[in-house]
Amino acid sequence: MAREKIQIRKIDNTTARQVTFSKRRRGLFKKAAELSILCDAEVALIVFSSTGKLFQFASSSMKDIIEKHSIHSKNLQKLDQPSLDLNLEKGNCTSLSKQVAETSLQLRQMRGEELDGLSIEELQQLEKNIDVGLTRVLHRKDEKLMEQINCLQQKGVELMEENVRLRNQILQIPSVGKQAVNETENVIVEDGQSSESVATASHSGGGSQDYDDTSDTSLKLGLGCFGWK
Repeated sequence: MAREKIQIRKIDNTTARQVTFSKRRRGLFKKAAELSILCDAEVALIVFSSTGKLFQFASSSMKDIIEKHSIHSKNLQKLDQPSLDLNLEKGNCTSLSKQVAETSLQLRQMRGEELDGLSIEELQQLEKNIDVGLTRVLHRKDEKLMEQINCLQQKGVELMEENVRLRNQILQIPSVGKQAVNETENVIVEDGQSSESVATASHSGGGSQDYDDTSDTSLKLGLGCFGWK
């Protein structure tokens, strides 16, 4: 004989409802235990009766399973948040784009572009801002120039000190110092000899020329006396 199907709705009779609750609760817990064993799953059931009485089943620890459920729920909430974050980011992008456009317009106006839409007061304020900025730029440029000048002066002092130090090191070496002195004396002697040689050669050359001129003159006079031409 076929089992009669009952209509799924609230049982009005309190006694019958309580009997059905007990039978179905035990069957539900039995199925949960079988599911846990067969599939190696963690199963937890929490049931409150109509009178508020608690019935529960857990394949392992109810506390651990509830903690896992809480963590999983938080992760699901985080996955649902990107849509909201995207909307916020979209709004931020719109605001940033507006700020970029305004800043770009200000920069162009600082360069003297797109000034047609500005009033007299706005132009005066722009001129003031440019003057203030130019003053700061010139002040900073002067500071950089002074820093470079001081750096070059410091390098010059260091080079002079290094030169003096190297000269003292050379003088402290006897052989090098003596050789430097000898080379200086040789240069002086060679220069003196060269001057004397030039003077002697000049004097000798002058005497030879006078002798040649005198001989030539005497020859001409002798030829004249004999009537030779």
